[in-house]
Amino acid sequence: MGRLAGKVIEASVVEEPRDARGVGPELRRLRLLSGLTQAEMASRLDIQQAAISKIEKGREVYLTTVQRYVEALGASLRVDAVFPADAQLALHIRDAFDAECGHDDQLVLPLLGDEPFRAQRDVVLSIRPQYSEKILEGRKTVELRRRFPVSAPGGTVAYIYSTSPVRAMVGVAEIKDVLKLPIEQIWAEFEDTAFIQRKDFTNYFQGLDFGFALLFEDVKSFSRPIPLNELRTRFGFEPPQSFLYASRDLRKALRHEPAIVSH
Repeated sequence: MGRLAGKVIEASVVEEPRDARGVGPELRRLRLLSGLTQAEMASRLDIQQAAISKIEKGREVYLTTVQRYVEALGASLRVDAVFPADAQLALHIRDAFDAECGHDDQLVLPLLGDEPFRAQRDVVLSIRPQYSEKILEGRKTVELRRRFPVSAPGGTVAYIYSTSPVRAMVGVAEIKDVLKLPIEQIWAEFEDTAFIQRKDFTNYFQGLDFGFALLFEDVKSFSRPIPLNELRTRFGFEPPQSFLYASRDLRKALRHEPAIVSH
């Protein structure tokens, strides 16, 4: 594969509006960065070179075409929908979950593509207090997410940050498995252990065919919750809206934090 093999090419919103004709030249730029000729690209896609030229001129570029083109470069395409934080959909979702926010307090919902997982990393999960308490009690054994790296290996350490009004790191768990499943299958299998109302569940996963279930084991509570102001002072920590990869210093400190086994 070319030099872009294994990379993620991300479609994102720009400040000035563009139409679909701007996609073709961007695809051409990626091909050139990969060191491929039009003929080589045509061979990878099993189409004529003239078709590659047509795509790169931006004519009749469909999303499926862009996806195939990017995948032929050895990369993957991810497309997000970005809503203002005060949009009705955003308000519904944020009532029940800590959905991921982008710049300017926008709600970012993935439409296409899975999140890659960075190797050998611990994660911090933001979870509302009514849910984090049940996790630490051993009652809630699954956390639902619109997006999460399905490639996260079993045994990944997840630090639990309990959001407002607690605003503290309260415990740690191991992620036994990450399941990407059809939405209705998630409800059927985890209705009793996810502790979420059907209406909130439906609103949260609106527009998706698949969702992610994080299965927890070896849950431990910290002997004392670590408040946000201390996390900020010691580690420059800012709580994520959904999840983040823990910094080296934070991982080192939390791994030595006294904990008690919940169950």
